Amino acid sequence: MLVRFGGGEQFAVFRDLSGQSYVLDAYCPHLGANLSVGGRVVGSCIECPFHGWQFSGKDGKCTRIPYAKKVPEFASIKVWPSCEVGGMILVWYHCDGVSPTWQVPEQEEVASGAWVFRGITEHFVNAHIEEIPENAADIAHLSFLHGPCIMNGVDLRYTKSKFWKFIQHNWKIGPGLVFMFFNHPFLGHGVMIHSVTPVEPLLQHVIHRMYYQRNIPGFIPKFLLWAESVQFERDIMIWNNKQYLSKPLLVKEDFAIQRHRRWYSQFYSAHHVKFAGQKNELDW
Repeated sequence: MLVRFGGGEQFAVFRDLSGQSYVLDAYCPHLGANLSVGGRVVGSCIECPFHGWQFSGKDGKCTRIPYAKKVPEFASIKVWPSCEVGGMILVWYHCDGVSPTWQVPEQEEVASGAWVFRGITEHFVNAHIEEIPENAADIAHLSFLHGPCIMNGVDLRYTKSKFWKFIQHNWKIGPGLVFMFFNHPFLGHGVMIHSVTPVEPLLQHVIHRMYYQRNIPGFIPKFLLWAESVQFERDIMIWNNKQYLSKPLLVKEDFAIQRHRRWYSQFYSAHHVKFAGQKNELDW
């Protein structure tokens, strides 16, 4: 499986026979073939489709070259730190090469099977990387953009009816991962895992995964997932047609936005890749 990441990296992701997942650089260091296109899994190794070189998913070392008498000690490929949480394979990326400094918490009910997978939605959003997580700090937009009934749809011209109310939820948020919990006395309990992955500058891949109580009829979490999708697509209509302002005009009541930006700044590095935008010539 090939995965592309906005930091300019491409990954080859595979599982061995035991089910253990591994994430390696996508391109073979020999002559650059893509391991994820035509490559095959051999034990805990991935085999290059071009010349049959095999690389261990555990440490990246080359374990076999079919036509060579000896495998050079230096023959290896990069292995990326990764973990599996909530049905996702998460990769640690740091532009300075720093090792993982924290672990993504496992949701106990999902890990134990008490909450089961009930659906998924995917969206691609044309927006700055900060726009989507900043949404939670923008309190003022919640009642204006998301207050109207979900039955009124996504088109913002027809969403001003207050006839319907929707179930409320709370969340805990990280820079690219959000857990949205649903707690209702009759509709049951569950979690929607919201992930944001940068694909390229100003393009984000957003996935919502729904896990819900096993004993609750499936149509309930599917309805909640659909309703959340309607609300999220209202945001997308805004994001896809706005520009990111590094110095926005804020009022006192927007204090949470500025606080969020200060918090988010810790995830940038002095060496992170910067998007320069369009140049004066046609080379961009």
